[in-house]
Amino acid sequence: MTDHDIPITSERIAATERAIRPHVRRTPLLAADAAEFGLAPGPLLFKLELLQHSGSFKARGAFANLLLRRVPDVGVVAASGGNHGAAVAYAASKLGVSAAIFVPSITSPAKLDRIRSYGAKLIIAGERYADALAASEAHVAATGAMAVHAYDQPQTLLGQGTLGLELEAEAPDVDTLLVAVGGGGLIGGIAAWYAGRVRVVAVESDGAPTLHAAFAAGGPVDAPAGGIAADSLAPRQVGRLMFPIARAHVAPEVVLVTDEDIRAAQAALWSGLRIVAEPGGAAAFAALLSGSYRRAPGERVAVLVCGGNTTAVRFGR
Repeated sequence: MTDHDIPITSERIAATERAIRPHVRRTPLLAADAAEFGLAPGPLLFKLELLQHSGSFKARGAFANLLLRRVPDVGVVAASGGNHGAAVAYAASKLGVSAAIFVPSITSPAKLDRIRSYGAKLIIAGERYADALAASEAHVAATGAMAVHAYDQPQTLLGQGTLGLELEAEAPDVDTLLVAVGGGGLIGGIAAWYAGRVRVVAVESDGAPTLHAAFAAGGPVDAPAGGIAADSLAPRQVGRLMFPIARAHVAPEVVLVTDEDIRAAQAALWSGLRIVAEPGGAAAFAALLSGSYRRAPGERVAVLVCGGNTTAVRFGR
């Protein structure tokens, strides 16, 4: 069985969770009333994965790769819009592995600072994620380092799927989970875990509608890669490994939100809950807050706040 033939099953996700548990946080689940945000009253859950090590859910997939695969002496390499790179750099630092991280020039300063703080070698390559990925692949070919893909790698999907396992244990009565999508590793892993037991709804920036375009075309295709969340939600395509999972277990109607919707969600999370979310981290809530996703009466909705690597809030004296 080759690496890409590894099935993404609930059994493998559970085994992955046991492997990475000593290295990742069990992040909080916050209960609120939707009326606090001007919505129809009703229970609303926020899974605060922005409080994970390295500032995003990506630490789960990073540790899964480094613990479940054989890492060569030369170390690992990752291409990232920022969060995946920070997570791989963090995991590598904790496990005593050298790491080279390739990022595009659009990566936010907060994410660059995170990567540097973990001691990884940081290389800025091109303007978009696809440019950084190409540069990282050339580095792998030249050095033999192990590539840790941000989303199209079985271990990445298995690691991100542990978030679904954790959420179900904390909130088994959830009807619907809103999840932001970039390359699809997060929603693919979560959807594989739930396998239809919960309605998993994809939320994308309208500047980077990768899964929306893939559903329309019947498979991953190039999509625009812009918008305010371009450093976390804008690869050219969703992953090929996640697509059949999404087609089977993700709601077919992808919710698209605007940059203005995302900014409003960031502001509401800060003013209402004192949660500092980056644009990609606030995108799922933007679907609910903007009315792009309308909750049915009695529907129990959970929102994944998946990243907080931003300098949006600055503290002075």
